[in-house]
Amino acid sequence: MSREVISTDGAPAAVGPYSQAVVVGGWLYLSGQIALQPGAGGLVGDSAAAQAEVVLRNLSAVLVAAGAGLGDVVKVTVYLADMGDFAAVNAVYGKFFESDPPARACIQASALPKGALVEMDAVAYLG
Repeated sequence: MSREVISTDGAPAAVGPYSQAVVVGGWLYLSGQIALQPGAGGLVGDSAAAQAEVVLRNLSAVLVAAGAGLGDVVKVTVYLADMGDFAAVNAVYGKFFESDPPARACIQASALPKGALVEMDAVAYLG
């Protein structure tokens, strides 16, 4: 089975020893994204909702680099620094996945990279 690493300047570079995404057997595994501005590296957004929008745009950029889109996503994991932000993040998330949303889990993490309020990773099927 072949393995292909996906990388794009349209999303922030990895902040550690990992790939933005990897394709194996028709499945695309996207690493966690936080609200980093591509190219600049700084965290953007002063609320969980604002950061969630940046995170979802970053995930979308990686999907596009792999020849996919949000409609190909089958599973998302949302990590929140504070579960009190669930409703605000959910409202933003719903704008990106308006119909037939993917399966999802949401957990509170004690801390996220760079002090982020939101992180998301995803799995997509490329068929």
